[in-house]
Amino acid sequence: MRKIAFMLAALLSMAAAVPAFAEMADAQKDECVLASRNCKNAVDDIQTQIKRIDAEVKKGTAVYTPAELKKLEQKLAEVKELLTNMEKH
Repeated sequence: MRKIAFMLAALLSMAAAVPAFAEMADAQKDECVLASRNCKNAVDDIQTQIKRIDAEVKKGTAVYTPAELKKLEQKLAEVKELLTNMEKH
């Protein structure tokens, strides 16, 4: 009986922690976009890259330092320029 009660208590405490963990994961830095780390074989097309980088820039200083935001904005400008150059040819 104690084992069942203990297991139920553990299950309920874990279930309560899952939404908080999911919220925390949304506010984390995307290391793949920022520094090309933790990329799980991510090969995005240019438009997807623009969307991902733009989404990260919009997180602002709540997630990134000003230096990191500047780096992301520079990457966004580079990818947009690449797209523009490709459209010209």
